[in-house]
Amino acid sequence: MIGRLTGVIAEKSPPLVLIDVGGVGYELDVPMSSFYNLPALGERATLLTHFVVREDAQQLFGFLTAAERSAFRLLIRISGVGPRTALSILSGLSVAELTQAIAQQQAGRLVKVPGIGKKTAERLLLELKGKLGPELATPGAVLMNDAQADIVQALQALGYNEREAAAALKALPPDVGVSEGIKLALKGLSR
Repeated sequence: MIGRLTGVIAEKSPPLVLIDVGGVGYELDVPMSSFYNLPALGERATLLTHFVVREDAQQLFGFLTAAERSAFRLLIRISGVGPRTALSILSGLSVAELTQAIAQQQAGRLVKVPGIGKKTAERLLLELKGKLGPELATPGAVLMNDAQADIVQALQALGYNEREAAAALKALPPDVGVSEGIKLALKGLSR
């Protein structure tokens, strides 16, 4: 739906950010790790997003890095972990810390996050084991350029998951245009 927003930061009130995109203000809830790294009011920012539609609300969540958004999406797939809890986890632990806690099966680190009890921590350890790979923990897994982000978004709209889209993107030349990149990526994925 809405995969990325680029605009001017109009308001900042933790965890809410209002970003003005061409005269339309989008309210996004962001983890504190992203919030603290946002530019000042009036400056431009690009945020990757995740749009949640429920019976009683529509919410937009924003992330400065692809790793944070990927971790958020993994977290909300777990039974008993909603978007607010996932945001709380990413505010309390960096993606690298979360990956390390999962890899080392450290429930104690997860319980320190507000809203995470022992049972939820154990469920997180069980269900995320092996899913949070080292690629999410690397600080270099940040934002891609606009063309690459558009290619990934197009592939996801066609039904490919994030991992498949990212793998197809790696095989493309770094300066490829959007339409040519989509064609090449689809050829690579069809093999």
